Amino acid sequence: MQNTILITGVGKRIGLYLAQAFIARGDKVVGTYRRHHPSIETLRTQGADLYPCDFTDQIQIDELIATLLQHYQSVDAVIHNASLWLSDDDPLGADKIIEQMMQVHVYAPYQLNQALAPLLQRQDKLTDIIHLTDYVAQKGSKKHIAYAASKAALENMTLSFAAKLAPKVKVNAIAPALICFNEQDDADYREKALAKSVLAREGGELEVLQAIDYLMQSQYITGRSLALDGGRHLK
Repeated sequence: MQNTILITGVGKRIGLYLAQAFIARGDKVVGTYRRHHPSIETLRTQGADLYPCDFTDQIQIDELIATLLQHYQSVDAVIHNASLWLSDDDPLGADKIIEQMMQVHVYAPYQLNQALAPLLQRQDKLTDIIHLTDYVAQKGSKKHIAYAASKAALENMTLSFAAKLAPKVKVNAIAPALICFNEQDDADYREKALAKSVLAREGGELEVLQAIDYLMQSQYITGRSLALDGGRHLK
């Protein structure tokens, strides 16, 4: 049976990997993206329904929600992958930094969950909401305080939505640390990043997909956060 899966932030990295993995399985992928990358056209040719939406813009969020409710009668899973990473010394300034962090990681997922809940609850089976948070939601960050706080809020929201939407919808979080390096990361940065976990390696996008599969296949897990951090808590 074909599932309809909404994934936010499918333009690159983890979101792109997840979108292509679900498409390869025969699922219907509905994706959002902030910026147009060549990958967007690739996903379109592969059959994905894609919608531009900058989650820092409330008007665009409102338009996205209206479009989704107009075009889809039911949804099997919502995967909140869209993310924005700003340091506290960003030229935007403190007020804009915290505003954008909360807008992308809290306000947008909150509104999407509220709006799409009837579509998830319409199914005759358990459906899923999965929040991709971050390792720093539990640890904090000296240089990314606003980012860490917004991810912590998203993790807490997992608990509330799990209670609110049960027993029809499971709501869980995945808290990754180092999943994959960027191409521009130099050798010194990579060495320091790898040393932060006891397994001293990248997790890889497949690890995220397998965690999502585990949560979606479960009939008994909700309101939980699954850590993908290579054992950083043991250092």
